Amino acid sequence: METEQIAKIFKALGHPTRVRIVEHLIRINTCVCGEIVDIFPYSQSTISQHLKQLKAAGIVCGEVEGPKTYFCVDRQILKQFKDYIGSLGNELSGEAGKIKEVQK
Repeated sequence: METEQIAKIFKALGHPTRVRIVEHLIRINTCVCGEIVDIFPYSQSTISQHLKQLKAAGIVCGEVEGPKTYFCVDRQILKQFKDYIGSLGNELSGEAGKIKEVQK
């Protein structure tokens, strides 16, 4: 996963509403924007903007079917992001002794 995409994902997940939207989409697999609007106390335009940012980061995919757009998470991107975060944790574990030395 490229550094720019990682940064876009971090930025997209930097808002609590977008995190909650991703959590919701993971649970239900797919839904239309209107269904998300019914769950959150925000207008359709606000939810659309959040979905647009999630889509730009590659976290969410949208498929148009007639007048509706169905949204779902890109599970492959989220898995790659999870693996990246895991690799950071592994590096931190290996560096724990060095970090303590620097802090002294």
